[in-house]
Amino acid sequence: MSDPARPPVPRVSGRGQAGGRAADAHGAGLAASSRARFLATEIGGVRWSPAAPERLAVVSTEGGLRSAWAWDLATGERRRVSDPSAGAEEALVTPDGEGIVWWHDPAGDERGRWMVTPFGGGEPRPLLPGVPDAWAAGISMVSGRVAAGFATDDAYVVALVVGHAAPVELARQAEPLGVGREWPQGPGGLSADGRLLCLRDAAATDIAHPELRIVDVGSRATVATLLDVGRVVDPIAWSPIPGDGRLLVIRETADRRRAWLWDLPAGALSEVPIDLPGDVTDGWWYPDGASLLLLHEDRARPSLHRCDLATGRRTTLVDRGGTIDDAGVRPDGRAWYRYDDGATPPAWLEADEAPAGAPRVAAPGAPAPSGRRWEHVSCVNPAGDTIDAWLLRPDGPPPYPTILHGHGGPEWRLTDAWDPLALAYADAGYAVVAPNYRGSTGYGAAFRERLRGDPGFPETEDLLACLDRLVADGVADEGRVVLEGWSWGGYLATLGAGLHPDRWRAIVAGIPVGDLVAAHYESAPPLQAWDLAIFGGDPLQVPALYHERNPMTYAHRVAAPVLLIAGERDSRCPLGQVMVYAHALRHRGHPVEVHTYPEGHHALRAEERIAQAELILRFLARCLAGS
Repeated sequence: MSDPARPPVPRVSGRGQAGGRAADAHGAGLAASSRARFLATEIGGVRWSPAAPERLAVVSTEGGLRSAWAWDLATGERRRVSDPSAGAEEALVTPDGEGIVWWHDPAGDERGRWMVTPFGGGEPRPLLPGVPDAWAAGISMVSGRVAAGFATDDAYVVALVVGHAAPVELARQAEPLGVGREWPQGPGGLSADGRLLCLRDAAATDIAHPELRIVDVGSRATVATLLDVGRVVDPIAWSPIPGDGRLLVIRETADRRRAWLWDLPAGALSEVPIDLPGDVTDGWWYPDGASLLLLHEDRARPSLHRCDLATGRRTTLVDRGGTIDDAGVRPDGRAWYRYDDGATPPAWLEADEAPAGAPRVAAPGAPAPSGRRWEHVSCVNPAGDTIDAWLLRPDGPPPYPTILHGHGGPEWRLTDAWDPLALAYADAGYAVVAPNYRGSTGYGAAFRERLRGDPGFPETEDLLACLDRLVADGVADEGRVVLEGWSWGGYLATLGAGLHPDRWRAIVAGIPVGDLVAAHYESAPPLQAWDLAIFGGDPLQVPALYHERNPMTYAHRVAAPVLLIAGERDSRCPLGQVMVYAHALRHRGHPVEVHTYPEGHHALRAEERIAQAELILRFLARCLAGS
């Protein structure tokens, strides 16, 4: 269900006739340009070690499978290091630059182990030998030490490796516990000298609002804690200077996220001044420890700034809209960032170059055909809140057949971002509207926390409010609307299908929740803990709420045909509960189609994503035929 900090898996693609009319042309499948966008190599995360900055760990889709690669920046040589049969979504460099660390998830259910492959070639080996397979809960590496968190079926465990010794168990408890940042994994755990370790501890709170607990690695004693009750505190990164006990954290104060320095030796907390509205969402240290690179967002528009800690001076480095979802500062002091927008595929660029120069890590192969930018639109929901949304228009005049998209998370937000599937939707003649409903990040703590004890209904209200606004503006054709979403958005699709059956011509629910109760008991322990945080308990503790917000409760009211897409090894939105929902529809003779693929919550192979897109296009062609 919850899928924080990861974008939804696919939306849809194809080609239709001018004027925005989705008709017989959909049956032809994907256009060549749409297929090329899926197949073009996309560079994801890029990491390096200060000791060997030319040696990169790169997540790349080269060859059609998202995998971890060792990439020599000096020579351009690259080599896949992760399992070619399973792929990988995480890649880090060891502190000495001699190895690439990646998460091995052979079954696709996200249960696995950290592996390390020699940078120069050789067989992978477990990074923490003897630690059984589990779900990852953070990792941190500094010279001579590795700390990693894991979730098992019955406990949360933190393991520590010192030098070449065997892993030892540093902590174990029943409540959620993790090392450093939850996402992306890697920073915020061990201090530069390896003496202090920051843990995310939910023993006294919940998994969505953990306490930060600093542990002395030698004595295992807790030396400091930080908790903002009901608010998020993220451990971002320790100072890169050994012996410097300053930890950069993101705290929510006055409803917004701001950067703070937690000086452990001095026992002091101080806010990093940044005279801008909106949120500070991420940060990185410059090598001398005197400045910070901060990622700022205001209403889903990002910018990058350098902040001098001694003078408080702020210098804007990048402010061009679009999406910035990752960055870092090289040992030479140059900042790199990953940028994309609806027209431009992702690329790693240098922040000090204006205008942006050539990509610093160039994707091999043919470039993806360009796309089109998203438009920012807004509406007012029944509660009087302004809801931001993104609109992708097809060619031709409106009104358009419209895909109403609910994003995943729900603690996530959509931006003007590169999305081959949404672009192919537009190529096919569909408009796509994607609201940042209540529960989304980037609009303040109160907006995000609105779903606590009240999930499902507020998001649905916001989706409908944005749709109604576009109908009133003559953009969306009210008689040709498809409700679609993936992960939490898939839950909103199955829920909305029954709550408002007269609004939809078709329902597309990817990796969804169909039976809320069954999903809770079938999912991985961290997802069960997340349910406790957002619902206020499990299905036996708050049965009325689970019943009221369960798509199964309204399955008898569904009127539009339904397409369900599910991963056979998904531990977030498990297959079993999807099939329970499909059975309920099929039992009453309602048209429902089910497509499964042999992976988990994310389809990592380009060909599978293409197959899903073509399947959806054929489904929509049948549902909208004659309109």
